[in-house]
Amino acid sequence: MKTLLLIVSLAASVSTVRAQAVKRLYLANDDHTDYMWTASEARYDSAFVQMLDYYLRQIDSTRHNPDDFQARWNCDGSYWLRTYQTYRSPAQFDRLMNAIRSGHISSPLNSVVSTYGGQPTEAMLRGMYYAGKLERQYTLRFPMAIAMENQTLPMGLSSLWAGSGAKYSWRGVCGCASRLSRTSLAHRPHQLYRYMGPDGRSVIMKWYSLIGENTGLGGYSETRPLRKTAGIAANFAHTIDGLTALCDTVSAQSAYPYNVAGAFGYGWDDLSTFQAPAFIAAAQTGTTPTRRVRVSNEEDFFRDVERSYPSLPSESVSYGNEWDLYPVSMNETTAQVRRATEKLRSAEALAALVSLNDTAFAADLTPARQQAWDAYGLYWEHNWTADGPVTRQERANWQLRQQGTISRYVDTLYSRSVRALGRQIRAADATARRFYVFNSLSWSRSDAADLPLPSTRPVRVIDLAENNEVASQVIQKGGRAYLRIWAENVPSVGYKVFEIQNATPRPQPMAAKVTSDVIENAYYRLRLRPSGVISDLVDRRAGNRPVVQPVGGRFLNDLGTVNPDAGQKVEVENAGAVSVTLKAVSSDPVPHTVRVTLYKSSHQGKPTGPARIDIEDSIQANFGDIKTWAFSFNLTRPTTRHEELGAVLTAREERRGGHYANRSRTGGAAGTGPARYDWLTFNHFADLSEAAYGVTLSNLDCSFFRLGGSTVDSLWEQSPQLNALAGGQVDGPELGIRQQNGATAFRYQFALTTHPAAFDAQAAMRFALEHQNPLVTGAVTGLVGNYPPMTYSLLTVSDRNVLLWGLKTSEEGISNGLIARFWNITHTAMAPTLRLAMPISRAWQTTHIETNERPLSPRKGRLTLPFAPSQLNTYRLQVQR
Repeated sequence: MKTLLLIVSLAASVSTVRAQAVKRLYLANDDHTDYMWTASEARYDSAFVQMLDYYLRQIDSTRHNPDDFQARWNCDGSYWLRTYQTYRSPAQFDRLMNAIRSGHISSPLNSVVSTYGGQPTEAMLRGMYYAGKLERQYTLRFPMAIAMENQTLPMGLSSLWAGSGAKYSWRGVCGCASRLSRTSLAHRPHQLYRYMGPDGRSVIMKWYSLIGENTGLGGYSETRPLRKTAGIAANFAHTIDGLTALCDTVSAQSAYPYNVAGAFGYGWDDLSTFQAPAFIAAAQTGTTPTRRVRVSNEEDFFRDVERSYPSLPSESVSYGNEWDLYPVSMNETTAQVRRATEKLRSAEALAALVSLNDTAFAADLTPARQQAWDAYGLYWEHNWTADGPVTRQERANWQLRQQGTISRYVDTLYSRSVRALGRQIRAADATARRFYVFNSLSWSRSDAADLPLPSTRPVRVIDLAENNEVASQVIQKGGRAYLRIWAENVPSVGYKVFEIQNATPRPQPMAAKVTSDVIENAYYRLRLRPSGVISDLVDRRAGNRPVVQPVGGRFLNDLGTVNPDAGQKVEVENAGAVSVTLKAVSSDPVPHTVRVTLYKSSHQGKPTGPARIDIEDSIQANFGDIKTWAFSFNLTRPTTRHEELGAVLTAREERRGGHYANRSRTGGAAGTGPARYDWLTFNHFADLSEAAYGVTLSNLDCSFFRLGGSTVDSLWEQSPQLNALAGGQVDGPELGIRQQNGATAFRYQFALTTHPAAFDAQAAMRFALEHQNPLVTGAVTGLVGNYPPMTYSLLTVSDRNVLLWGLKTSEEGISNGLIARFWNITHTAMAPTLRLAMPISRAWQTTHIETNERPLSPRKGRLTLPFAPSQLNTYRLQVQR
């Protein structure tokens, strides 16, 4: 009888075990690259190669093990692959790529572990281009992208990752060098979810609550609890027990109702990690009848989640910026990268036109281009904290090298392309002086255009397409003479040709009237004080509405002056029929110069040109404190919208209709995560608007702004004051580069417009793009014209709400087509028609890093492009020539 009971008991026990869901646990090994923090470039590059050699040997030696117990390795950036390709033979690199293809080694799309909050969208995408090149060369895909250690995360990054082909991401934070509370990091609302952007694209995200140290779950080295007396086997057992306890599919209010869990990362702050046998042993000893433990490449974890839990919760919020802020400790260097990124738009569009007729154009720049893309991936590496073994000066010098690599490539491509297009437009004869004005944007524009001049003698300028004289003047800029003209209706991604004649120009009215320190045109009247402060601004289109209202004693374009009249007498620097510029020079609070420009506001009695106030600021002194340019507006409880990375956000908490994570004031579950509110991303524009009136501020050089007196945990959502961050160590002297690395010259370019209507995202973005992408000029020198002699447009889009974001030749050359990126900037689905000057013969939608995803079907040489709301899409276009 006892024997029968024992058999029954054992049978019931076995039945219970079989009925329970087996918990599937994944242990992933990586090194966590603290590039240029733990060690120098040379030491890290050597470590990358040595570690990959080691893990490739481990993979070979364990290939006959059961699948769960084979060696695997996870790079945390594609720069590992780039380095291995540089220092190993083609055969060795092929071996590495085969290990990626087999799933034994993984690599994300990102180049290194970066912060993203202060990056321009296009800069972020170019940093992943090397991974795209490998995808096409080796016919594989990289489905992961990561952003680690920093406590905050942008909202739009998920859309850009997903649009680049990523499906998965994991995140572990440091919980150090942070102004966010540990309790806020310990209460993630979702630990496994869809990280979703404004366009509905998403990646599956694993971001565990940081309960203990950053060497445990929720940290950036989750498999490495630092119990130094326990030994590596006991530490792995502790990790596995933690994952087992995390999986709670029984409790009604479970924080993690899943039977799949993963602990990723081992390297922490080490230079090298050689731990393959320990991971295999942990998986073997940790596996039981109710628990399967696998040595993971991370992707296998996500495929399991995707298959097992297709209805994960989603999250679509921004967490603001933290370590993202530290590049402003070298603000001018960072601004130069931002300027180069914007200049790249015109350089590549020009090069695209040239390449359609010259397939070998700029082929010799391929190595420089690839180095520039690498530099984009490296520049925002997350250790801008500069508080590690690598000295601050070494880190600063490294940042300067990345900036130089980017700027040199862009400047070279730009200047070559300007000259080359001029050679492809036929000149009338040897004596005629003709030049073209090129527009890189996807709509017709009227604006000022500047051509370098050998002399300051006045000339007459003829628009050949219209056969009439245009307004012109000679200006001085940067110590050089330029001919500035008013170019009317320059076509989309195209040009108009003008002729310079040695004759007296027709008398035309001044673009603006100046009385002492007051300047006005048909749109605005403003007063520029000697300190550079704009103390008065009247919007004449809105019934002479005052636009400036001081907040906290600061006016418009206010660097923090004590006395608005402290400085030299305001002077007229340039004046003519196209534009008028006022200049103010002051030493309050530091030596700085302000130039304010108004433009021609009418043509033949009709309003024309931009209702734009250009503001060019510069500081001529080193500084170490935090400096801002304040813009204080006469607005009542306005709403602020701004371009973040890949998204236009409303600067409110989510619970009040905005895009920022709800910050719990107690750090409890009422919040949606570790949000930081003091400095918001300032990409192309910010707009402050009432229900039917607002102001748009275009920005080229600043990465961040603060609303009013916002603090780390308090967002002044309805403040009428925006403070553009001019530079500084925002979190104290131990984080970032001190004293701006000794820089003494800083430049800041803004433009302002008002709108007597509700906020319009496409209007704001178009305004900013026009300001930051000036019309390009070049001499017409062609002996045989490939392009028409008067005017030409390569590309048009039927819906003004869909903006061309970039046009370039394929990374593999023009034989593989043009690459066109468009952004539907509205919250409505769109399906515009794209037309090129020649018929589109073949087309594909690609990832943002140019890997084909699906073929498209042009009809009659045109292409209809469907866009989800707020969506950025990229296409490959081949044309009949």
